Amino acid sequence: MRIAIGCDHGGLVLKPAILDYLQQKGIEYVDYGTYTDASVDYPDYAVPVAKAVQEGTADKGILMCGTGIGITIAANKFDGIRAAVVSDEFCAAATAEHNNANILGLGGRVVTPEKAVKLVDIWLNTPYAGGRHQKRLDKITAIEQSQKNRN
Repeated sequence: MRIAIGCDHGGLVLKPAILDYLQQKGIEYVDYGTYTDASVDYPDYAVPVAKAVQEGTADKGILMCGTGIGITIAANKFDGIRAAVVSDEFCAAATAEHNNANILGLGGRVVTPEKAVKLVDIWLNTPYAGGRHQKRLDKITAIEQSQKNRN
């Protein structure tokens, strides 16, 4: 498995713990930045992560900003991306099991680094259930297609 990672300055506090977790688990990753606490714009980090997942050079992605919200909104502009921000264990499991989210969003001002690692672990280790949930994801794909056809 290969994970694409990206964050802005607000999510940077979570990244070292998550990278350490991935290294300990032997999970390959590509870090798209940021690398300092200087103020930056979260879309600049959502784009390469979303592209990597969309194009298949990464299996999944993890994005972090202050709340996790803005960076996942940006990632969700890409066809086929299902980015979900979570802050508790139930949502981390549900977004994997029900929504087959391919990008996890986390907030550096919302969860601690320890909690973020726990959420990543749950998300990565919860299998997608398929079944009735696939019908719903197919409807999301149909929405994406209908919007492309309008242009």
